Amino acid sequence: MATEPLKLVNSLQPGNPVPFEPIEKGKVSWYACGPTVYDKSHLGHARNYVSTDIIRRILMHYFNYDVNFVMNITDIDDKIIIKARRQRLLELEKKKQYSPEELQRLALAAFQAYAKSNLPLLVKEGEELTESNYNERRDGGYGKVLAGAALSGDGKPGDDEAKVKMHIGNMDAASVAMKNKQIFPGTDEILLPYLDSLYKETIDTADQTMFTDLTRSMEDLFHEDMDALNVLRPNVITRVTEYVPQIVDFVEKIVSKGFAYEVEGSVYFDIGAFEKGGNTYARLRPDVRNDESLQAEGEGSLSKNLGVKRGAGDFALWKKSKAGEPYWPSPWGDGRPGWHIECSVMASDVLGSKMDIHSGGIDLAFPHHDNELAQSEAYFCDHSKGEHTWVNYFLHMGHLSISGSKMSKSLKNFQTIQDALQTSYTARSMRIVFLMGKWNDGVEISPDMRLQADNWETTVNNFFVNTKSWLAEADAAGGIKALSLDGEKPKEGLLAELEQAKTDLHAALLNSFDTPKAMLIILKLVTATNIYIKDNKDVNLAEVEAIARWITKIVGIFGLDARAEPPYNGIGWASQLSADIDPKSAIAPYSEALTRIRADVEALSVTGSEGIAGLLSSDPLAEFEALVDAGSRDLEKLALPYLRSASRIRDELRRVVSSQTADTKKSLLALTDRIRDQDLTNLGVYLDDRPDNQPSLIKFIPAAELIAAREEKAAQAAEKAKKKEEARLALEKQQQEAREKAKVPPEELFKADERYGAWDEQGLPTKMKDGSDVPKSQQKQLKKAWDKQKRAHEDLKAKGGL
Repeated sequence: MATEPLKLVNSLQPGNPVPFEPIEKGKVSWYACGPTVYDKSHLGHARNYVSTDIIRRILMHYFNYDVNFVMNITDIDDKIIIKARRQRLLELEKKKQYSPEELQRLALAAFQAYAKSNLPLLVKEGEELTESNYNERRDGGYGKVLAGAALSGDGKPGDDEAKVKMHIGNMDAASVAMKNKQIFPGTDEILLPYLDSLYKETIDTADQTMFTDLTRSMEDLFHEDMDALNVLRPNVITRVTEYVPQIVDFVEKIVSKGFAYEVEGSVYFDIGAFEKGGNTYARLRPDVRNDESLQAEGEGSLSKNLGVKRGAGDFALWKKSKAGEPYWPSPWGDGRPGWHIECSVMASDVLGSKMDIHSGGIDLAFPHHDNELAQSEAYFCDHSKGEHTWVNYFLHMGHLSISGSKMSKSLKNFQTIQDALQTSYTARSMRIVFLMGKWNDGVEISPDMRLQADNWETTVNNFFVNTKSWLAEADAAGGIKALSLDGEKPKEGLLAELEQAKTDLHAALLNSFDTPKAMLIILKLVTATNIYIKDNKDVNLAEVEAIARWITKIVGIFGLDARAEPPYNGIGWASQLSADIDPKSAIAPYSEALTRIRADVEALSVTGSEGIAGLLSSDPLAEFEALVDAGSRDLEKLALPYLRSASRIRDELRRVVSSQTADTKKSLLALTDRIRDQDLTNLGVYLDDRPDNQPSLIKFIPAAELIAAREEKAAQAAEKAKKKEEARLALEKQQQEAREKAKVPPEELFKADERYGAWDEQGLPTKMKDGSDVPKSQQKQLKKAWDKQKRAHEDLKAKGGL
């Protein structure tokens, strides 16, 4: 029976996934567009690189391909030049000796220039914009955008609105700083472009450290972020600044073949000549090939006025460097590489004239990747052989949206990876979110999506924890029967569920890495297993173990366990010790906890237990050393001998506590609670108490989770106690007020009420203050109140309260 092929969504062949046929059987050559390193990485980058990493891991560890993964670092381009140059100019400006008035005038000039360039609705002819009238103009011009509406019409807000909010944020900060006479750092964002407009041509770019200092620090941060997200490092990393001579040679060859031309020191790719030569341009996005805004974005903001091009869509291979820009020598004069050419040169240098996969974010499809394809195919084409194929499969990752707008550095509407990992995500939870969406679809993270991802993680976590605790208990009781999954015998029950899950997941991954379906298959298998265990008393733990091991393998392949390594043969999240950690040192906290527990139990006078002495004297060291000698580096397994001893001691104390004296009973209960809630919780161990004198189950759960749960429980108890005390005090106050009121004789009850003017011998009002009779409707109420007061007064008197 023929094996189904792996199929990929290929941007070069829009539509259904197509069969994947690598150039060399069993091997995959892959070039991925890496970051432009001028700022911290954000969740949009995480979406791209984590999704890429997931596909790479599946190819390597599920389909067993040998993947040569190459990624570039763009360490020089227009954005880097602008940011580095502006930072240098701002540093120089801050060193100048300005009077407070001069600083204020500088800030005001920058304030007005920033508004004119970016927020034109703030500018009114003949009326100067200042920090004093800024708020009024902001709310009048852009109030509806700030309220969440679109700039015009009734559409949804998007990138334009995000950009407006970013600019307003910069103006807000500057306005406050100017009002407070604190120009630095509050006005930095508006000063940066203003100073650049004044002094950019004065910067000496022969000293390129202003650029390299920025890019090297940002590249280091990028790698740290990727490591934190468990993204595998590339096999090869290339950097633009290390490839400039090769780029010059590459461009020269394209020129020599008639597919590029020089204009005033810059070199442009000639799209017309390329197409006349029988080649196809804009193979990825032919529908937007004439989009001027995308073309301009691809050229960069510094690429204006470099010379007249032959065709409107022609793009720069080499740019003449203007004053204030870095430069390298070339046959056309001092200049620098165009953006697109870098990837063509570096990818071809490492992978040759053809590659299996090229990938990047969907926003790179045009013009970046279309231009890459054109210039590379121009370089390698041989007219006698027809059109050259440089890339076989183009994979484009969907971008991440926030409030309907693409997350980007330029819009400053992003959360950095560092901040996200510190506040709202773990590396695992973030990867789960991306796994639950298709890699080539756009993703907008919503509360519902986060909830689904959290529920998936909790369900799988609990399954791993419970399975390991059941297996540990069974192992302590003499082990479980080994399970063979080989042979032709039809699978039933849990094994049938496992086989179906394997089949379904394989089909999902063959279908262009359909991870949302794969995640659902895993969840369904765990749910089915949990239901089976609940409904069947005699469960074969070997079958549960087989399911846990398979799920462990898949989540390991997906990169959900940073500590796991191929072939992912364990159960649950890995707890392997690193090579430089001594096992005895690693389990010292567990050993010390057991020693402390023993000492505290020995200090008590426990009676009625035949086994406590033996439990206190048993030594887990031999069992621990046997595990070490067998080569185990699993911290949980190594800790189990000590934890079992502690748990058995506690179980025995719970068994005999009811037969102890009152004082000993109190001490024992406090100790058993402390062992569970303090000693072991602090080590990331939870003792799950069971009825009918069954031994407690030992469960490994992250200490932070257990401690948080403990603190929440304590906080709830404290709140309950607080409310109880408040209720007691309120009741006490109410009772005291009733006693004080009861001291008043009924004859005096209404005498102080100014509404009445006459009373009878019992003290009941007969006349109102104006001399009229008390209405009959009031007389009944007054008599009722008088009787009640009489009863209360006499009751208090009888109790000696008077």
